[in-house]
Amino acid sequence: MKYLGAYLLANLGGNDSPSAQDILKILGAGGLDCDMEDATKVVESLSGKNISEVITEGKKKLSSVPSGGSPSGSAAPVAASTAPKG
Repeated sequence: MKYLGAYLLANLGGNDSPSAQDILKILGAGGLDCDMEDATKVVESLSGKNISEVITEGKKKLSSVPSGGSPSGSAAPVAASTAPKG
């Protein structure tokens, strides 16, 4: 995720086609190490793609993933506690 985040930061900064070196600079400025192989994979995966379109497609995919929310309806009633006698 840090590589994607750095790529997006470079893109938001006006770089329409960030390189692995750009990712290295951003991560290094934040005190993070950078595996150039991973950075290159991100750059290659996003090469030639419009970031806004990639994000929109990702949102569509995420909306179809079950999120584990509670089922509709009321919750089970809480059992009343009894005070100890004595």
